[in-house]
Amino acid sequence: MIMTKTNRGGKRANAGRKAGSNVYGEPTVAIRVPQSKQPVIRDFLQSLQRKRASASLGNVSGWMEMDAANGDMMLPFYTSKVAAGFPSPADDHVEQRLSPNSYLVDNDDSTFFVCVKGDSMIDAGIFEDDMLVVDRERVAQVGDIILAMLDGEFTVKILGHSGSNVRLIPANKHYPVIEVGEEQLFEVWGVITGSMRKFV
Repeated sequence: MIMTKTNRGGKRANAGRKAGSNVYGEPTVAIRVPQSKQPVIRDFLQSLQRKRASASLGNVSGWMEMDAANGDMMLPFYTSKVAAGFPSPADDHVEQRLSPNSYLVDNDDSTFFVCVKGDSMIDAGIFEDDMLVVDRERVAQVGDIILAMLDGEFTVKILGHSGSNVRLIPANKHYPVIEVGEEQLFEVWGVITGSMRKFV
């Protein structure tokens, strides 16, 4: 009888779940615990996940409407490239003038601003105290950053889905993905189309 070597029964390359793809967002290890304590530890971990998820909700601290009266303010837009410093204010360096409102806002009547608190979206370039531009008229697509209301709390997250279920995805590995259940109150309030930040 001739025996041939096969891959059956052995570990396959890249097989199994990707490291860090679990609900905790990081690798896990096996530990031995008393059998009677297993439910207690499981309850603790589930409570920790719920606490992390709730911490990433309510991450909107302020709300402002568009001020149409100041919509025509035009500022110099310098297109010349400089290594450092400020470009010359001479008129020949100003190729056009820019309205901050027209640059940031597509739909005046459906746009408002919200101020961010927390750090659940830092990997998307959104930091605490940033002012986000929200357009209620834009239809949210998977992958958009949205302002959503979940069970009475506003939150800014990336819109995702799993099968027929909505997912709210943070841009910070320390926060869990929020799976929106059928029994929860969920509404998309708008799509984030831009942001503003003050340094001083």
